[in-house]
Amino acid sequence: MLLAACDRSPAEPGSTEGVTQKVPTPPAPPPPSATNPVAEVAPAAATPPAKSLPAPDDVAAPPSDAKKTASGLALKVLTPGKGKERPGPEDKVTVHYTGWTTDGQMFDSSVARGEPASFRVSGVIKGWTEALQLMTKGEKARLWIPGKLAYGDAPSQPGMPAGMLVFDVDLLDFTQAPKPPAVPPDVKAPPANAKKTESGLAYRVLQKGKGTRHPTASDHVKVNYSGWTTDGKMFDSSVTRGEPASFGLNGVIKGWTEGLQLMVEGEKTRFWIPSELAYGSNPRPGAPAGMLVFDIELLAIE
Repeated sequence: MLLAACDRSPAEPGSTEGVTQKVPTPPAPPPPSATNPVAEVAPAAATPPAKSLPAPDDVAAPPSDAKKTASGLALKVLTPGKGKERPGPEDKVTVHYTGWTTDGQMFDSSVARGEPASFRVSGVIKGWTEALQLMTKGEKARLWIPGKLAYGDAPSQPGMPAGMLVFDVDLLDFTQAPKPPAVPPDVKAPPANAKKTESGLAYRVLQKGKGTRHPTASDHVKVNYSGWTTDGKMFDSSVTRGEPASFGLNGVIKGWTEGLQLMVEGEKTRFWIPSELAYGSNPRPGAPAGMLVFDIELLAIE
């Protein structure tokens, strides 16, 4: 599918978004494939649609009864949904869809493939991210997405459809993402009962673990974690994504490499990581600056 957000860089394989030296932001989708223009993750055996579905009569431009948003998105409900709940940006949705260019050429369709697509709402092109949050379960809508909310009027990646795109989208189901954890009350600075290491790392055990084995810098671990800046802004969380992270301890920021070696399986610890053990006081764009606070639960040493 092609719905991957082409303006976002793919995460490196095996990386942990909030803690790696290279990728400090939430996971981005892989590069879109020519055969699948809309999902965050393409099906394992993606193939071009076996048949072309006819374009709607109003494919060239949104009709007068289509609703328009401030961004330029136009939407028309074809089949009303059920209930009042709508998916949020971090929720996972399952949809059937078909996409056309405004000259009536179909470029992708889960309907033609006979396989619905599932992806995170915020992991797709901007027009889809906005539109899906306006829909309810069971609703089918037609979207007219301007180029600036899709792949642009002159896409940089080969195979991407250009200009305004038209989609029929059927929201089959969605699963709400876990609620973000509360901001720690001591996020501003380590409390008096926090332990400190020679490097400047501070930590406090929140939940005791089981066993006596500690990971080494060469081990792989599986964790759940959330990270905040000292003003209480959460910048990354495996908890809200609903997916634990696995990585090698020698591939993450220094504070994590040191801190996790102090833990045992099942333990949950809060760390205050000074900037020199994180991304620095003036990090590259997108990386959080200064001291960072993490709640980390060590699920397994792999």
